[in-house]
Amino acid sequence: MRRSLAWVSILMLLSGSLLWAAEASARAGGGSSGGSRGSRSYSAPARPSPSQVSPSRPTAPPSPVAPAPPAPQRPGWGGVLGGLVAGGLIGSLLFGGVGGHGFGGGIGLLEIIVIAGVIFLAIGWMRRRQAESAGGPAYAGGYRTDWQPGDRSASTAAVEMPAEPADLDRGVGHIRQLDGSFDPAAFAETATDMFFKIQGAWTSRDLGKVADLLTPEMRGVLGAQIDQLRADRRINRLENIAVRQASVTEAWQEKGQDFVTVYFLASLLDYTTDESGSRVLDGSTSEPVKFEEYWTFVRPAGPGRFTLSAIQQGA
Repeated sequence: MRRSLAWVSILMLLSGSLLWAAEASARAGGGSSGGSRGSRSYSAPARPSPSQVSPSRPTAPPSPVAPAPPAPQRPGWGGVLGGLVAGGLIGSLLFGGVGGHGFGGGIGLLEIIVIAGVIFLAIGWMRRRQAESAGGPAYAGGYRTDWQPGDRSASTAAVEMPAEPADLDRGVGHIRQLDGSFDPAAFAETATDMFFKIQGAWTSRDLGKVADLLTPEMRGVLGAQIDQLRADRRINRLENIAVRQASVTEAWQEKGQDFVTVYFLASLLDYTTDESGSRVLDGSTSEPVKFEEYWTFVRPAGPGRFTLSAIQQGA
């Protein structure tokens, strides 16, 4: 039983490899990664930022957060003492003291002053206790007593330092130092035109029409794949190409060169026939294929024409 399971696993792995190899003969670049991205050749390209991608479906509004219940208040000694004093004061006023002899048979000016002083001290003591129990600074009569030179009130807004520029913004800034007219949005449109032209040359198996759009390395990579198609007497046909999104995700300079990476989200009919076109060998003539790719372009730093230097597949 275990031996049977092992053979099934091996066959599944082999079938997966064969499927990957079949996919590797599809569209320009063979549906695989190739070319050079300079020092970033072995790193994954940056994905589009959320602001560059339109949400596919509306997001639900966040659930309202219920306010936290207020902390229970504990009566302080000031409240108790104030109640006792107030009760004694009212009793003295109404009944002239306990047994009619409190404060000499009636309340006078001196007694009022004493009671008022006691109430004032009790209230001040209560406020200090409440402030200390809340973890805040002590207050007396509504004023802070622990202020130090240079101390900033909590109501003073902190000065926020500007955020570091993103990698893309920093790279665009470097490119604009020698080419002030460089615009990522406009370049994405130019890259889309190059995308269509190169795909058309791939289908016709003739890179001569787009040789000036490719670096020597990419001409070698695509040329070798086209030679293999010719040897197999196959034509990889790409039809109904629709680019759903094209946006610049990376820009940088190194060794006197400008590099720009464009993210493509596209769909097309991708199928392979024999040279007569009468027999479909791979793919579908009716079911479009959706894919993500990153195309990197390079030029000498400064104004000039970009050429395709690498194609990387999306995750």
